[in-house]
Amino acid sequence: MIELDFSKDKNGLLPAVVQDHESGQVLMLAYINQLAWQKTLETGKAHYWSRSRNKLWLKGESSGHVQIIKTIAVDCDLDTVVFHVEQLGGAACHKGYRSCFYRTIEKDQLVIGENRVFDPEEV
Repeated sequence: MIELDFSKDKNGLLPAVVQDHESGQVLMLAYINQLAWQKTLETGKAHYWSRSRNKLWLKGESSGHVQIIKTIAVDCDLDTVVFHVEQLGGAACHKGYRSCFYRTIEKDQLVIGENRVFDPEEV
């Protein structure tokens, strides 16, 4: 298995930038620990460490919006990864948008730049 350097963070977490494998759109930023890394490599599905729930998290386990790994890029220091994924269900964001980066700053306001793919109250 490819060994990443989880020792640099006191909690053993590394950032994982997640991009659509076709468009390159940044879908989300999450964190992985050693277990999430192993599960991702074993299953071909993106697994993360949920900092808020303090547990392993298979992306889409409750919504069905799973991320299928197409390629993984690793930075030169072995402490950041980029997951290039196929986003099943059309949305990566738990608020129902394709990307967690669905807002942009215009002047001094946040402006929503995409339509919701799903209603989070229904998922």
